[in-house]
Amino acid sequence: MKAFLAAFDALPLGTFYGLAHGRRYVITRQDFAGGAAQKLLAEEMGGSDYISLNVYRLTSGARLKPCEMPEDKVVRFVLALTITS
Repeated sequence: MKAFLAAFDALPLGTFYGLAHGRRYVITRQDFAGGAAQKLLAEEMGGSDYISLNVYRLTSGARLKPCEMPEDKVVRFVLALTITS
Protein backbone atom coordinates (compact mmCIF):
# COMPACT_ATOMS: atom_id res chain seq x y z
CA MET A 1 0.00 0.00 0.00
CA LYS A 2 2.93 2.35 0.68
CA ALA A 3 4.14 2.25 -2.96
CA PHE A 4 0.59 2.72 -4.23
CA LEU A 5 -0.01 5.77 -2.01
CA ALA A 6 3.31 7.34 -3.03
CA ALA A 7 2.46 6.89 -6.72
CA PHE A 8 -1.12 8.12 -6.21
CA ASP A 9 0.00 11.20 -4.25
CA ALA A 10 2.48 12.10 -7.02
CA LEU A 11 -0.37 12.44 -9.54
CA PRO A 12 -1.62 15.96 -10.21
CA LEU A 13 -5.10 17.14 -9.31
CA GLY A 14 -7.40 17.80 -12.24
CA THR A 15 -7.50 16.19 -15.66
CA PHE A 16 -4.39 14.93 -17.44
CA TYR A 17 -3.21 12.26 -19.88
CA GLY A 18 -1.15 9.19 -19.11
CA LEU A 19 0.11 5.81 -20.26
CA ALA A 20 -0.25 2.50 -18.43
CA HIS A 21 0.41 -0.99 -19.78
CA GLY A 22 0.85 0.38 -23.31
CA ARG A 23 -2.53 2.14 -23.33
CA ARG A 24 -3.30 5.88 -23.34
CA TYR A 25 -5.80 7.27 -20.81
CA VAL A 26 -7.48 10.51 -19.88
CA ILE A 27 -7.41 10.71 -16.08
CA THR A 28 -9.11 12.93 -13.52
CA ARG A 29 -7.99 13.11 -9.89
CA GLN A 30 -10.06 15.03 -7.35
CA ASP A 31 -9.85 15.76 -3.63
CA PHE A 32 -12.91 16.14 -1.41
CA ALA A 33 -13.39 17.03 2.25
CA GLY A 34 -10.03 18.77 2.48
CA GLY A 35 -8.20 15.75 1.01
CA ALA A 36 -9.79 13.18 3.35
CA ALA A 37 -11.50 11.61 0.34
CA GLN A 38 -9.85 11.35 -3.06
CA LYS A 39 -11.14 10.01 -6.37
CA LEU A 40 -9.41 8.89 -9.55
CA LEU A 41 -11.17 8.11 -12.83
CA ALA A 42 -9.34 6.95 -15.96
CA GLU A 43 -10.81 6.17 -19.37
CA GLU A 44 -8.80 4.47 -22.07
CA MET A 45 -8.60 6.59 -25.22
CA GLY A 46 -9.72 4.56 -28.23
CA GLY A 47 -10.51 1.56 -26.04
CA SER A 48 -12.92 0.30 -23.44
CA ASP A 49 -10.80 0.11 -20.27
CA TYR A 50 -12.02 2.11 -17.30
CA ILE A 51 -10.47 2.66 -13.86
CA SER A 52 -12.35 4.13 -10.90
CA LEU A 53 -11.21 4.30 -7.30
CA ASN A 54 -11.53 6.20 -4.06
CA VAL A 55 -8.91 6.68 -1.35
CA TYR A 56 -10.06 7.61 2.13
CA ARG A 57 -7.50 9.14 4.52
CA LEU A 58 -8.70 8.01 7.94
CA THR A 59 -7.01 8.52 11.29
CA SER A 60 -6.49 4.74 11.34
CA GLY A 61 -4.73 4.91 7.95
CA ALA A 62 -5.51 5.17 4.24
CA ARG A 63 -8.21 2.93 2.76
CA LEU A 64 -8.40 2.09 -0.95
CA LYS A 65 -11.88 1.42 -2.33
CA PRO A 66 -12.01 0.49 -6.02
CA CYS A 67 -15.35 1.01 -7.74
CA GLU A 68 -16.71 -2.31 -9.05
CA MET A 69 -13.32 -3.75 -10.00
CA PRO A 70 -10.57 -5.73 -8.27
CA GLU A 71 -8.20 -3.84 -6.01
CA ASP A 72 -5.25 -5.43 -7.81
CA LYS A 73 -6.35 -3.84 -11.10
CA VAL A 74 -6.35 -0.28 -9.73
CA VAL A 75 -3.09 -0.77 -7.83
CA ARG A 76 -1.32 -2.09 -10.95
CA PHE A 77 -2.74 0.81 -12.98
CA VAL A 78 -1.53 3.54 -10.60
CA LEU A 79 1.91 1.94 -10.19
CA ALA A 80 2.33 1.68 -13.98
CA LEU A 81 0.93 5.12 -14.83
CA THR A 82 3.21 7.72 -16.38
CA ILE A 83 1.97 11.22 -17.18
CA THR A 84 2.09 12.35 -20.81
CA SER A 85 1.10 15.51 -22.63
